[in-house]
Amino acid sequence: MHELGIVIEVVNMVKKIAEDEGIDKVDAIVLQIGELSPVVPRFIEECYPAAIDGSGMEDTKLIIETIPGNAKCSKCETIFNVVQREGYCPKCGSFDKDILSGTEFFLKEIQVSE
Repeated sequence: MHELGIVIEVVNMVKKIAEDEGIDKVDAIVLQIGELSPVVPRFIEECYPAAIDGSGMEDTKLIIETIPGNAKCSKCETIFNVVQREGYCPKCGSFDKDILSGTEFFLKEIQVSE
């Protein structure tokens, strides 16, 4: 499960940013994960407690936002959600498509108290 390594790196990155910016306490980490990303949000959530254990960020909340897996049909140019349509265009039934979004994995923001 590569998610543990990923979430440990995210926590380390957030700790470094907080240190560089003089932030004492991080309230939340917001990640954006695409529906088509190889990173599984459920596994990130399950690994998160282990990643923050002993890090000084034990009270930091994890927020995951999902980016839809959208594509544009190569034949009729219809834009559709790949997951909902199981990869097939809802208009012409083609499986040929160009992925527009949903493969991302971003650290969107670090939330801190004012």
